[in-house]
Amino acid sequence: MPFSCRVFALLLTAAGSLAFAQGSLPTAPAYDPVKTFAPFTMPDPVNAYRSSNGAPGPSYWQNEADYDLRPTIDTVNKQLNATETITYTNNSPDVLTSLWLHVEQNIYRKDSRSRLAGGAVRSRRRSDEESGPRPSSEGYAFDTVEVESGKQRVKADYLISDTRMQIRLAEPLKPHGGQLKIHIKYHYQIPGVWGGRTSWGKSKQGEIYDMAQWYPRMCVYDDLRGWDTLPYLGSEFYLEYGHFDYYVTVPSSFIVAGSGELVNPKEVLTAQQVTRLEQAKSSDATVMILKPEEVGKAESRPKQDGTLTWHFHMDKTRDVAFSASPVFVWDGAKINLPDGKTSLAMSVYPPESVGEDAWTKSTEYVKNSVENFSKRWYPYPYPAAINVAGFSTGMEYPGIVFDGIPDKGSFLFWVTAHEIGHDWFPMIVGSNERRNAFMDEGFNTFVDIFESDEYAGGKYGPKRDSEYSAGGEPPDMILKVIDDPVAPPVLFSADGYPGRLGHPVSYFKGAYGNVLLREQILGPERFDWAFRKYIRDWAFKHPSPSDFFRAMQSEGGEDLGWFWRGWYENNWKFDLAVEKIDGATMTLINKNQLVLPATVEVKFKDGTSERFRLPWETWLTKGQYVWSSDDKKPIASVTIDPDHKLPDDDRSDNTKSAE
Repeated sequence: MPFSCRVFALLLTAAGSLAFAQGSLPTAPAYDPVKTFAPFTMPDPVNAYRSSNGAPGPSYWQNEADYDLRPTIDTVNKQLNATETITYTNNSPDVLTSLWLHVEQNIYRKDSRSRLAGGAVRSRRRSDEESGPRPSSEGYAFDTVEVESGKQRVKADYLISDTRMQIRLAEPLKPHGGQLKIHIKYHYQIPGVWGGRTSWGKSKQGEIYDMAQWYPRMCVYDDLRGWDTLPYLGSEFYLEYGHFDYYVTVPSSFIVAGSGELVNPKEVLTAQQVTRLEQAKSSDATVMILKPEEVGKAESRPKQDGTLTWHFHMDKTRDVAFSASPVFVWDGAKINLPDGKTSLAMSVYPPESVGEDAWTKSTEYVKNSVENFSKRWYPYPYPAAINVAGFSTGMEYPGIVFDGIPDKGSFLFWVTAHEIGHDWFPMIVGSNERRNAFMDEGFNTFVDIFESDEYAGGKYGPKRDSEYSAGGEPPDMILKVIDDPVAPPVLFSADGYPGRLGHPVSYFKGAYGNVLLREQILGPERFDWAFRKYIRDWAFKHPSPSDFFRAMQSEGGEDLGWFWRGWYENNWKFDLAVEKIDGATMTLINKNQLVLPATVEVKFKDGTSERFRLPWETWLTKGQYVWSSDDKKPIASVTIDPDHKLPDDDRSDNTKSAE
């Protein structure tokens, strides 16, 4: 989901107001080094599946789900009708007696656990349609569910439990490569704009269908929990990887943009559009594939009535999504990847989104973001990266993102870069978003920093939502989260965050943890090396927080248990102070439980100055540090963190002058 400076400011203001409206906070206990530096036990143990260096272990396994999907959009009844074949491979060492699938359209039912628990499908904007009673649907309707094993195909014994389906197998699925097929025929009512992440809505000239979570998807069976079946309450996803072929049947007037590669362009495009699409694949400048003035014209489609079926293919992905509309403008440009490879940046948007300060720039933003992330972190693996202007705004899926029709200027750049960045976290590095949101939103918010700094010489930078919002002083805005007595730690279930704290904790504290690791604890050279290795090791796999922690320690060359405990496992505060100055000697104290390396600036009475770094080991056995100048020069003043880089809880005592 995207970051908005305005939203962040409101969230943090609300969080801060609550914390300080309750009166003076309790006096913090004295610093206890034993508490901070006690041996840290990782949440998940080392074993044959997960190694001590944070990489997959020698016996790491992962199941696979391949999909053949054939959806048809009924634009009259606003219904999706589809058939689905899942080829499921059990690579685990376990015999499986049942299979679990996500059936997430059931979140829109009146009796869904999300609705009754007060949850909601999160969307960046609300519309007039969403006021009043909360709309609902009947969710999935299953016409047939069958299991095929060998040459036998039988009616499945299945159970629907909220947003999950359990298929109970008559014959257990064997381990180490056992395989079967699931055949499902289903339909459901497509939500209106109120659907949030999936919807249909009316733009000025016609309808747009943003289709996500549109087919039953396999739950992950892993070495940590077996079947991971957390219900869909509004947080995001944890899915298995595989190969996808999907065939989208829509009215012939429609353009479809989907995850992966369009396999049959000659069947669904005009000859001119096929030529333009090929030009876009080799052009660094944006090429118009379907121009604004061509939208709705008969000659812009290869046939005038009936339907067309668009075939897309995608490998090594955990999901696919698509958008369809008769009013899409369409453009594209080549993405230059490492080792001479290329991909294709594309955008589709209604005519009202056209503008040099708006969606006309979208493909340029997509291209630049993918090239930057690929060069800095890991090469983009997919054949296309697509930005869609529709109604399910601010949401990401592999190779395609949904943003807003009115988006423009710096916000369009930021939201595009952020949503495209999710192709790395969690689409390539397939972490569990429902359990560990910081490995999704936090990591992605962190990598956004570099794209904003570097695009067009920093035209839209700095974007420091990992440190502060617009108008805030870095990094003091995060203190409103740390100081909030009800703020949960980073290591917390995504659905469990109180509403106003979901963004600040998972996005901003999660991202700022990486900023501190890179800029203050490890330094860029060690951090970048370790983080890149972590991405390579876990590309298209399922890391846990423990894998990340171990990877950064092992390759970063630093024992970081104190940081994992203080920043991620707890909501501890960092608070250093200058206690006193006595001639050429000064005394610093640590007032709270979190420790961090810190820069100290000393100014002398003769007009000279000196800076030095206090390592985290300064506080390993004590809460006080005494320093004297080598040549006994009288000290005029001392400042802790003079460049304002650390989340010091009380900066009023960070500077002291000699009396």
